[in-house]
Amino acid sequence: MNQRVAVFGLGYVGCVTAACLSRDGHQVVGVDVDAGKVDAVNQGRSPVLENGLEALVREQVAAGRLRATTDPREAVRESELGLIAVGTPSADDGSVQTGQVERVVRSIGQALRAAPRPYTLVLRSTLLPGLLEERLASCLDEALGWEPAGQVQLCNNPEFLRETTAIADYDQPPLVVVGASDPVVGRRVLELYQGVSGPRVLTDTRTAAMLKYASNAYHALKVAFANEIGALSRSLGIDGQEVMRLVCQDTRLNVSAAYLRPGFAFGGSCLPKDVRALKRFAQREAVACDVLAAILSSNEAHLERALRALRADGSRKLGLVGLSYKAESDDLRESPLVLLAETLLGRGCDLRIYDPHVRVPGLVGSNLSYIERHLPHLAALLVERPEALWDHAELLIVGTDVADGLPELATFPGRVFDLRRDLVVSQPAEWLAPT
Repeated sequence: MNQRVAVFGLGYVGCVTAACLSRDGHQVVGVDVDAGKVDAVNQGRSPVLENGLEALVREQVAAGRLRATTDPREAVRESELGLIAVGTPSADDGSVQTGQVERVVRSIGQALRAAPRPYTLVLRSTLLPGLLEERLASCLDEALGWEPAGQVQLCNNPEFLRETTAIADYDQPPLVVVGASDPVVGRRVLELYQGVSGPRVLTDTRTAAMLKYASNAYHALKVAFANEIGALSRSLGIDGQEVMRLVCQDTRLNVSAAYLRPGFAFGGSCLPKDVRALKRFAQREAVACDVLAAILSSNEAHLERALRALRADGSRKLGLVGLSYKAESDDLRESPLVLLAETLLGRGCDLRIYDPHVRVPGLVGSNLSYIERHLPHLAALLVERPEALWDHAELLIVGTDVADGLPELATFPGRVFDLRRDLVVSQPAEWLAPT
């Protein structure tokens, strides 16, 4: 279904979005405070340099599906949905400047105040979670001057466009994401992109906003990580580009969803020691590797989050499900759960542990020496049956997927703190799902 759309902001994101929406059959009016940009569009020229955009703008203006104005009231009057694509630059302290977005929201609200009717505002600009729900919603209510009662909706629709490939990215995005508090409104926004390939996701507004930041931060992390590995490789007489080329050939673990599931801290016999070795070598060679240097401290900080949460709970009689660094293993070396147990015991907690794969008589070598150093009385803490935890604990701590094999976990009468999710997950609305 074709819609009447206003696009506020005719920079890279806004102009590409307006031109592509009109190409796909929607009636689009672009809005900008810069009269030069507006004149350029109305003359069939692109106000920004982007591959293929000039021809697309010219074609759509000639077809009568795209025009531009400096008057937001005119744009609101001629549309049922407004996409906001103005800049959100950094302030000197690194925080997000929301002034331009707020001005657009107020102008839309004032236009609707003069002629009240249903309208949907869709944030295409990048803003931190909470700013739409709190600051922009407040700006809109003040400008409207009347109780919208669901008639005027605020959604967000993060974009994943890269300069020089923006039109191709628009047509083949990794995801088409809409964040909305009302699924009916969210689906209406998704209908804008019927002609676009790619999976469609309807979620809440905060998740949609965080997705954009997470994606960009991950891209930045990948660049910094590759550069640090390259610099270390060079100092060892190795071609860093060849190392990373081979790293990327592993699409099962390296370039994949593996390990990208937030939960609890990592541990085991490989990851901590290998990161530690790279960090120490970089220090010795005076190669600045801040990303690599931060990995272990970040991991320790996540363990500390769990300890703070348990301290805040205040329970003294605790049960722990899982002790090895991963389920179905008896490897306790540098397991974060061993460190967690050690700290809880040091605080005077009465702890019992169930892990069917850990047997003290079977521990040997460095595995045995590690546990003797951290939990010398492990045998006294281990229980044979999970029900023994039920009888003992006020609070049950779930550490690994060992818990997945315990249907009786649902019968535990006390509170459960699941380290696999409770540090990183808040419960979403039931309707949130790919569409």
